[in-house]
Amino acid sequence: MSDYILETRDLTKEFKGFTAVDRVNLQVRRGHIHALIGPNGAGKTTCFNLLTKFLVPTRGTILLNGTDITGEKPAQIARRGVIRSFQISAVFPHLTVLENVRIGLQRFTGTSFHFWKGLTALRQLDAKVLALLDLVDLRDMAQAKAADLPYGRKRALEIATTMAMEPELMLLDEPTQGMGHEDVDRVTQLIKRVAEGRTVLMVEHNMRVVSTIADRLTVLARGAVLAEGNYAEVSRHPAVLEAYMGSEATELQGAH
Repeated sequence: MSDYILETRDLTKEFKGFTAVDRVNLQVRRGHIHALIGPNGAGKTTCFNLLTKFLVPTRGTILLNGTDITGEKPAQIARRGVIRSFQISAVFPHLTVLENVRIGLQRFTGTSFHFWKGLTALRQLDAKVLALLDLVDLRDMAQAKAADLPYGRKRALEIATTMAMEPELMLLDEPTQGMGHEDVDRVTQLIKRVAEGRTVLMVEHNMRVVSTIADRLTVLARGAVLAEGNYAEVSRHPAVLEAYMGSEATELQGAH
């Protein structure tokens, strides 16, 4: 099996003459936390949407474990174990924390539509649900309504729901966006914990987060790969500093 769980070759997306993603060659190593960073408008989210097939590439190839998945639909890719968290901001607000994660498990175990089975079958899943809630520090909130959770804890719940689907590759889209400092630290540690034995590809703006947990970074600018490497290499790269400019470049270098 290849060292790379996910590869793209010359991945390109054009919108009416505007190239949003420009011949991107990405290699995500199995077991790594790989971060996709870049200034606003760099093409990071478009790239994510191509990988999960919410957008169809104009040109290029996407390989998962060496298999060409370029022509597959979002549901097929999810069944292959590529799960994008926060696309399923599937926090059902009026259900409890435990019920939310149980729905993720039901999807995975193929009992999604067995609504008539009664609660006994569902309760058999609860031990696994509680183990996942332990992992994301939400066990003590298992019976709370999802709507009542603070913002950072909702994100933790989304990660637990994603984990319930047993992803081989987790795609995290701006996991710390809009969070206060304390929540950012908690979610960063959480990602590190759930990434053990898994592969994570994340889009992230917060350089402190990236410098703390990412094994490898790919920097996009104007849709193209500008640099790749570990944080120390990328944060010193002249073209990267130029692309970020000003205060963002200072943040890039000062994140450690």
